[in-house]
Amino acid sequence: MPASEKTLEDLFRDRFGGGRDLLEATVPARSEIAGNHTDHEGGDVIGGALDVQVHAVCALNGTNMVRIESLGYQPFKIDLGNLTPQESERESTASLARGMASELVASGREPLGFDLLMESSIPSGSGLSSSAAVELAFGRAMEGLWEGEPLDAVTLAKMAQRTENNFFGKPCGLLDQLAEALGGLAHMSFANPETPATEKLALDFEDYGYALVLVNVGSDHSALTNEYAAVPNEMKQVAAAFGKERLCEVDPAAFDERVNELRRDLGDRPVLRALHYWYENDIVAQRWEALKGGDIDAFLALTRASGASSAMYLQNVSVGGAPEQPAMVALGLAQRLLEGTGACRIHGGGFGGSIQAFVPVERVERFIAGMDGWLGKGASRHYRIVSEGAGYQWL
Repeated sequence: MPASEKTLEDLFRDRFGGGRDLLEATVPARSEIAGNHTDHEGGDVIGGALDVQVHAVCALNGTNMVRIESLGYQPFKIDLGNLTPQESERESTASLARGMASELVASGREPLGFDLLMESSIPSGSGLSSSAAVELAFGRAMEGLWEGEPLDAVTLAKMAQRTENNFFGKPCGLLDQLAEALGGLAHMSFANPETPATEKLALDFEDYGYALVLVNVGSDHSALTNEYAAVPNEMKQVAAAFGKERLCEVDPAAFDERVNELRRDLGDRPVLRALHYWYENDIVAQRWEALKGGDIDAFLALTRASGASSAMYLQNVSVGGAPEQPAMVALGLAQRLLEGTGACRIHGGGFGGSIQAFVPVERVERFIAGMDGWLGKGASRHYRIVSEGAGYQWL
């Protein structure tokens, strides 16, 4: 059988051998529908699971080693006898496997060696949270292979967040992991970080005449971890000035009274990013109510307002001082093609990656052709929301 026709299970047996019970884990990508950098400050977000995924097949191997291979990448191993963060693994897939193993062991499971082969249909570096999907895939695989109690979506997502924070080295919030663990279209509130409140809504944007299109702007944001980290760090500087940890704990009226002092002590950008937080957080609540009420026009108007806030106040569309502004150019081009219809905004953490557009269904083909003509074939993709989140099953 040609390699191109083989299933992931076939390829697993080719690489690692057969004769073992196989477990399959699948995790969707996510689109940040609303809430740009609000989650880590205790705010609200809306996430949508997408119809692209990380797909893994695995089996126990009778050793104390985990052997992992992702199609198209170099394989690696981790020793289950050492589950502490490794400086040499920072920002690597190996760090995600080691971190999730540490989390699953901490939950009371006995670690057992296994082999895992995975593939991904999530475009790399496009802001769709492929790293969170990989974390969750490792977590679901270990959950199934190692005996223990089932893990609910919130518990698994928090394990993945700690892995990204402590092993990978990225100070992310919980949006990516929880949206992918839950699946569907979900409103999440992080005011209580231990028990985030969640609500799901069965909604297809295309029933209201609009398609979700994400555009890869052609910039690899993996090299911009420091710029990404500065966003929550600067928001937390403002919160710390009030003796708080997160902006959700700060009274906006007290902030207003101390603006001049904060500008003097912290600089203008932290102040602007705090202003974005309160503005954006209010917009999340309004957009969720608009979706629940089926008011797509209100939703789109608020989407445009969210995009403006991210660009002007949060300042995560372009890297300061850099002549390259791929995301800003992509937004400008998208608006030309939309001609006053739909909406577009920066997507995810920002600083390159992707932009999000809600495009009238009848314009989708022209929109994608136009954006691809400027940014390269395959830059744009039409996505659908899927109901299933991170899961596993025995084959």
